Amino acid sequence: MPKPVRRIVTGHDSSGKAIVVMDGDAPNQKVREATGLVSTLLWVTEESPADIGSSADRADRVSPVGPPPRGSILRVVDFPPAGDTSGVSHEAVLKEMGVSHGGHGKPARHPFMHRTRSVDYAFVMEGEIDMLLDDSEVKMQAGDIMVQQGTNHAWVNNSDAMCRIAFVLIDGEEPPAWKMV
Repeated sequence: MPKPVRRIVTGHDSSGKAIVVMDGDAPNQKVREATGLVSTLLWVTEESPADIGSSADRADRVSPVGPPPRGSILRVVDFPPAGDTSGVSHEAVLKEMGVSHGGHGKPARHPFMHRTRSVDYAFVMEGEIDMLLDDSEVKMQAGDIMVQQGTNHAWVNNSDAMCRIAFVLIDGEEPPAWKMV
């Protein structure tokens, strides 16, 4: 398992004073069997504007990759080196992630290809990774940030070291182009 993610959550006491309500290793860490990546869920909102008055642990749940309607998700994902993916089932990856193919009726370019109906902010914290689109790719390294708008994609770690990315996913509206697929 990769090193834990320290999560610090602030809130308010009964008099309205700002306090730390949680500080420690994020407890909701899950290994995704189909890909070997480790996903640590840090926070989920189910509404916009977000409820900022609760002291409940909003990551204490099982969640698909995408955010809830009108909500958001914050998670950190550790991607091991991909190695040979020829035996990886694309359908198993999609099922485990709770997402759709988004491949315009064509076979997936890579078994990790998927899309979410969201705007995703991806912050590469450690390592490097290739982000594949339908017919192009972008190499990212620590310090790079991507804004992704509901595109069909795959994250593939072609290096020999772990890659850690922090993701914020915000629910979005389906673009008209999706309806043509």
